[in-house]
Amino acid sequence: MTLNKDLVNKFTHITSSAAAATYKYIGKKNKILADKAAVDMMRNEINKLNIDGKIVIGEGELDEAPMLYIGEKLGTGKGISLDIAVDPVEGTNFVANNLPGGLSVIAIAEKNNLFTAPETYMNKIAYGNDVPKEALDLDFSIDKNIKNLADVKNKDISEITVCLLNRPRHKKIIDSLNSLNVNLKLISDGDVSGALLVTNNKYNVDMFLGIGGGPEGVLAASALDAFNCNFQGRFLFNEENDIKRAKNMGIEDLNKKYEINEIVMGDSIFCATGITDGDLVKGVKKMENNYITETLVTHKKSTVNIVKNKVSIT
Repeated sequence: MTLNKDLVNKFTHITSSAAAATYKYIGKKNKILADKAAVDMMRNEINKLNIDGKIVIGEGELDEAPMLYIGEKLGTGKGISLDIAVDPVEGTNFVANNLPGGLSVIAIAEKNNLFTAPETYMNKIAYGNDVPKEALDLDFSIDKNIKNLADVKNKDISEITVCLLNRPRHKKIIDSLNSLNVNLKLISDGDVSGALLVTNNKYNVDMFLGIGGGPEGVLAASALDAFNCNFQGRFLFNEENDIKRAKNMGIEDLNKKYEINEIVMGDSIFCATGITDGDLVKGVKKMENNYITETLVTHKKSTVNIVKNKVSIT
């Protein structure tokens, strides 16, 4: 059995249900309860499926998360063996404060085809499929990447837009981009959705870069792969515990630069359902006893689509 339309529909339903479960916590200033509602719903729905699933990106390791932890087995144990990456609520602060961009996210691939990322930072670069892979590189200087990007896109440098997390650690990058007169799109959270803004020119983002979460890098890569976009990432290990965990996961070269086809291999499915309205998809709306959701769905072998669902949860 391979990844098919039935699995696409089932996982779209799962992220839609998880997003709907958080609806009552939107704007209620409690990101912990919002996240728990999504985690509980997502886990419950996945466990109904006839799959032999294993969490490779989750809420943390066993000692950090009671549910959806890395290595947890999900599903009935029958059927196709799957790697599952989850972010039940990407942008918990967005949901708690009723700000744009909250998502519920899942990516799946066949067993051993999704990279198991440690809970550490990752330096990333992502750019669209209209830019040759070799034109930009994580190891190029900011100046070189920007100038190459402007040349390829036939734009003036002042017309280039770069998205990155608004963090103190990015001060040097931001200063460099400002000195080049590049347009900045600074985001407060949500580096899965931030990376996906390079997938379509309508978002007016030419490149995503900077340091964010390693697990979020894997999730973003699975969707970018379906769009034939470009992504590179390198994990950053600041503590001995991080290094130990990485080595336990089989990561030997701690300085390795990962290409997208080393992060997600073969076919994959990615679903991101809006919780609050954002650039990619609209948020959950309640109509009588049902919830209307919008989901960005990618299946590498068949489809990239925005899907509307009506879900009922108790």
